Amino acid sequence: QVQLVESGGGLVQPGGSLRLSCVYSGSFLTINTMGWYRQAPGKQRELVATMTWGGSINYASSVKGRFTISRENAKNTVYLQMNSLKPENTAVYYCNLNVPARLMPRVGIDYWGQGTQVTVSS
Repeated sequence: QVQLVESGGGLVQPGGSLRLSCVYSGSFLTINTMGWYRQAPGKQRELVATMTWGGSINYASSVKGRFTISRENAKNTVYLQMNSLKPENTAVYYCNLNVPARLMPRVGIDYWGQGTQVTVSS
């Protein structure tokens, strides 16, 4: 079982910054990818940023240059630094971990945190 706990959301003015944190725990051999997704009201969940265990990073085009994903292995934590926030970034942000299935390592299993609300408004 894998647990993910996000923190760091809140209300911020346009142009402001927030840093989201996600602490993960549980029993797994390795991690395929870790990342952040978001879901705005009335919209589907979408990718924000992901990072493979080897360090390859992928960003949604709308956040490139403003958001940065990073991790601290010693603390089992992944971060999302969000700068120059815009009202359209308002959403619930979810942390995601994809790990190999124990009996079928080529199959990845997704785990999700409970989500943290980010509201960008003046």
